[in-house]
Amino acid sequence: MIRLRTSHIVLAAGGTGGHMFPALALMEELLERGHKVSLITDKRGLKYRKMFKGAKIYQVGSASFSDKGILGKILAIPKIISGIFEARSILKMIAPGAVIGFGGYPSFPTIRAALSLKVPTCLHEQNAVLGRVNRYMAKSVDAVALSFEETAKVNWHSYNYTAVTGNPVRKEIVEIGDLYYPTLGDERIFRILVIGGSQGAKIFSEVVPQAVSTLPRASQRRLQITQQCRDEDIEAVRAIYADTKIAVELTTFIEDLPTCLRWSHLVIGRAGASTVSELTTAGRPGILVPYPYATDDHQTANAKEMITNGGGWLYNNRDFNAKTLAKVLQRMSRHPNEVWTAAEQSRKLGKPYAAKDLADVVERLALVKGDRAAVKINKIPVEEASEGIRAER
Repeated sequence: MIRLRTSHIVLAAGGTGGHMFPALALMEELLERGHKVSLITDKRGLKYRKMFKGAKIYQVGSASFSDKGILGKILAIPKIISGIFEARSILKMIAPGAVIGFGGYPSFPTIRAALSLKVPTCLHEQNAVLGRVNRYMAKSVDAVALSFEETAKVNWHSYNYTAVTGNPVRKEIVEIGDLYYPTLGDERIFRILVIGGSQGAKIFSEVVPQAVSTLPRASQRRLQITQQCRDEDIEAVRAIYADTKIAVELTTFIEDLPTCLRWSHLVIGRAGASTVSELTTAGRPGILVPYPYATDDHQTANAKEMITNGGGWLYNNRDFNAKTLAKVLQRMSRHPNEVWTAAEQSRKLGKPYAAKDLADVVERLALVKGDRAAVKINKIPVEEASEGIRAER
């Protein structure tokens, strides 16, 4: 394989962990390959800056048109324009080999600035439904990388190049998939990890402790639970668990998710793209409750493949209640093989090489910097896309 010259790659991501964690995983891979990496983000993305060790971080202005009245949309325009000019100044200073955006409105100013400067560009879509910002820009960029083969709202024949790379996850989570699933027998501890996205989810704070508090004492003694809660919910959750025999750890933010995921037998959470990708890569089954107000109901779409193939269980927000969850947990406690089988099915769906495959796409763009015609590779079949990149290098 030809060793590519090193380049300076810019990541454009912001907002929530669903956009930031894939960017983090790609950064780690690019740094290992010897590239320089910079991150252009928004105010919310700066919360994750400690994780991006080795990358230079810049902040630009951004704003969303979604779910705002006419006045909100009008006020968003100058923020977006200002963000584009800020990003343009940064890119002119850096002179990157390629820019990759991870969707959402925080990535828009940087991708738009890169297009104006004719810097090779790539969009990565984490969800199983192409997001609105990515949908708007997909025809203009040089490459579109998808996490799911059956991603909705994708116009395959209108894009310059499309590849299914998967959704990059951190190396520590990839390594979990190579380890044995923790032993779960009739009398052994049953470890449950409850996550609700980067901000926690109120429904889990209400349902999970109520459900486990109704279990027989013998079942309670087997449980160990680590649960992420919102600040305003944590004391109420603690009070409910205090009357049980369960070993519980409550936190508002899980600092070391890979370690928690490594020892867990089951995960209860939303169906964000990062959650689904991390579970399947690590080989962990999940009870998934999609966020009901997600745009285009993309969380339900994210979970579809995992659930269809027996890697977990799906409940809509309305039907997820303490009585239902208690019955499910008691059944799993009595039939641990059901959980083990779901873990195996989950692992089979993982894409542990997603960061490497996405890095291949980005490297190819950087290699042909200055010759945008060479970037255009129209209508490559999805199943051949990632291999096609490696074969041509």
